[in-house]
Parts: sequence; C-alpha cells; structure tokens
Amino acid sequence: MAASFSQSLKVLELASVLAGPAVGLFFAELGAEVIKVENLLTAGDVTRCWRLPQESSNTDISAYFSCINWGKRSLALNLKTAEGLAIIQKLAAQADIVIVNYKPGDAEKLGVDAASLRKQNPGLIYAHLTGYGPDNSRAGFDALIQAETGFVDLNGESEGPGLKMPVALMDLLAAHQLKEAILIALLERQATGQGALLEIGLFQSGLVSLANQASAWLQAGQLPQRMGSEHPSIVPYGTVYSCQQNQKLMLAVGNDAQFKALCEVLGCPELIQNQRFQTNPLRVQNRQQLHPLLQTRIENFQRQALLTRLWQAKVPAGALHTVAEALEQPEAQALLLKAEKAGSSYLGLRSLAFAPPQGLETLLPPPHLGEHSQELLVALGLSLSEIQSLEKAGIILTQNMFE
Repeated sequence: MAASFSQSLKVLELASVLAGPAVGLFFAELGAEVIKVENLLTAGDVTRCWRLPQESSNTDISAYFSCINWGKRSLALNLKTAEGLAIIQKLAAQADIVIVNYKPGDAEKLGVDAASLRKQNPGLIYAHLTGYGPDNSRAGFDALIQAETGFVDLNGESEGPGLKMPVALMDLLAAHQLKEAILIALLERQATGQGALLEIGLFQSGLVSLANQASAWLQAGQLPQRMGSEHPSIVPYGTVYSCQQNQKLMLAVGNDAQFKALCEVLGCPELIQNQRFQTNPLRVQNRQQLHPLLQTRIENFQRQALLTRLWQAKVPAGALHTVAEALEQPEAQALLLKAEKAGSSYLGLRSLAFAPPQGLETLLPPPHLGEHSQELLVALGLSLSEIQSLEKAGIILTQNMFE
C-alpha cells in the first residue's frame, strides 16, 4: 500500500523540552519519520532528568520526557563540532521540516539557522519556536509566560493569589500554532515548491488564546478578575458542588432552559420563579445567593445517580475526576499507548484526539539517548569505522548505560 502524504514526510527535531517536541510527536503520530537530535554536551533533552521523586534513576526516560517523545529516533551528537554540523546539514538536506527552539541568534552561531539550511534545500520548512518572537532574545519559560500574558492573574480564587496552571499550557498552545503554520506551509509548498521560515512565540501564542477574557477588556473595558472555576458571564457554569460522600460534580448551565431543567431535577421549582434567578443576567448578579441554595439540594444526591438524571434532562454536568480516573474512562482507552522494549514497559497518551492513519495504531516507545545514532548515520552513508571514530572523539553517542 502506498504511503500517505504524512507518512512520506521527514522531520528533523532540534528542539527540546515540550513545545517543539510536541510538534515532532504530532508528525510522528501521523506516520512521519522523526529524528530527534539531542545535544551530547548536555546529556540530551533536559527533560530526561526531570524525574518525579518516585521514579527510578536507572533510566534516562523520565515520565516527562516520555510524554512527548514517542515515535522518534534519537541521534546524540555534539553540534559545536564541524563533524556534528556536517551531519545536521546532511539530514536537513533530506528533510521536509526542521523544528528548533533556539533563542534568537543562537541558531546562527551554530550554523543551523534557516538561511544556512535552506541554501541546500529550498523546499525546507524551518519551524522556529521562541519565547517572545524573533526580536526578543529572552528564553521562553512556560510559567513566566503564563504570568506575563495574564493567565496567572486570571487563575485562582478571588481572595487568593494568582496561580499558574499545572500543565505547561503556553508550550502546548505554541505547539498547536506551529503545527497549523507547518500544515499551511506544506500546502503552499505543493503549489510553489518553496519552503518557508515559520516563527512562533510562546508569548504571542498565549496572548491570542485569551479569547473572551481579552475582549472583555478590549471591547467592554472590563478587567477580568480571578473567580476560581466560575464564569464571569454565565451562572451556574464551572461551579463545583458536593454530593453525598463529598463526591464532586461541576455544572455548566449555559441558558435559561437548562437552568429550568436543573431546578426540576433537583426538586426546587421555586428557584425558577424567583425573580433573582429567572434569567442568566440575573443569576450572574446574584450568584452568591444562588450557589448555597443549589448546594443544599445537590448534597442529598448520590453523584452518579444525579449525573444520570441531569444528562437525561439535557443539563450539562460532569464528575470531577482525578487524572487516574480520567484515564480509566472508556473514551480514553483508544488514546493510550503501550509498548515493550528490552524488558521494560512503557505507557503513554497520544497527542492526537482523532484516529491515527490506518496501520499507525502503535508507535516506537520513547528512545534512550543516542539509541538510533548508529542506524541513522549508516543510512547517511557513514561506515562503521567512521562512526566509531566519531564516538571516540566525543562527537556522537551510539550506546549509553541505560540501553
């Protein structure tokens, strides 16, 4: 069977941490060949050592590294050598996409900037992630960009401090922006034969994702405030309530008809007639009075029984799950990844929320540092003796203690 368009792509990933590797994972899941080039001088991607206290130190594949590096082959080399640069140039000459996350100016110092690599491959799509765009040399750190784009100020309880989110959302938002830009560039290349230089900043990606919170200020002149999980203009939406045995659920009532149905299920039709709650604008004004009235009803129900009745009445509601509980849901099972390698088991989660191409239901497990260096260099035309010489000189790594 002929390979699909995405399966014919070759991606060279010079990026580390989360945003850039997330883009590489996206293409790996679509069937592209993804080569992850890791800096030998820093023992590879820094997330290899971002271990939880419970994790074993007898592996260079941490849970963090694992989350974003399935389906890739690892090439470990010293980019600051002429030989290392020559290897990158050969790989880039064969690639469709190069992904980097260097600070502005650093790629030029190494000789792996867009202009240098596209000289020999005009069709190359060079995808560059930065913290703040090409004119700001500051490194991009997700937590700081959450703070600087207003997300931390928005997140948390009204009387408490702003909080960063427990997922590196700025990295993931930037990755989505870059994926979209690459897909457009691939379409344009089909028509013109020319590649592209794509530049995406984490700050810009976070800022454009403020959505209604930005327009509240820009259009209405209303500075958004921290509200916990509640919504500034819909009630009860995002509010958490306790059922029997302190099991939690959340409501997402978006209109008056849903509020009426909620009250009927809870057995409190008097709230529908209460002038303070008859319309959503009134409920927004009187949310502090409404919430305890709903809580006194909800706490008498067993959670699953109440959820079933709410769903039947078309009232949006859901259980508060732990991560473990979420991953146990039936809808999650098709998204889970499993693999075995050298006696070790690997479990992961896809980044694609849609079905992968046929035949790509499984992926290579996350690689050890330099695990595929030898096979990749042989494919480039290097002999085994040349590879051994490069390894003795500290320019590449083909084996490490964890394999």
